[in-house]
Amino acid sequence: METRVALIGIIVEDTQEIDKLNKILHDYAEYIIGRMGIPYSKKGVNIISIVMDAPEEKISALSGKIGMLKKISSKVIYGKKC
Repeated sequence: METRVALIGIIVEDTQEIDKLNKILHDYAEYIIGRMGIPYSKKGVNIISIVMDAPEEKISALSGKIGMLKKISSKVIYGKKC
């Protein structure tokens, strides 16, 4: 199956959902190349970037599940040739 490289940017505005987010990310661990989290206390948010190499449907499914969490937003950027 063909895979694509993608970056998912996540902004967490309420840490009450973080356990749910971590469980979802754990379910897709086999596709995650790297993860970086940055707490931004000045604005009271956490910023997370996830780099994946996965089939497009897996990337979309992960992004959709993240998008259903309260006070957590995400966007996906796909590599053009990857």
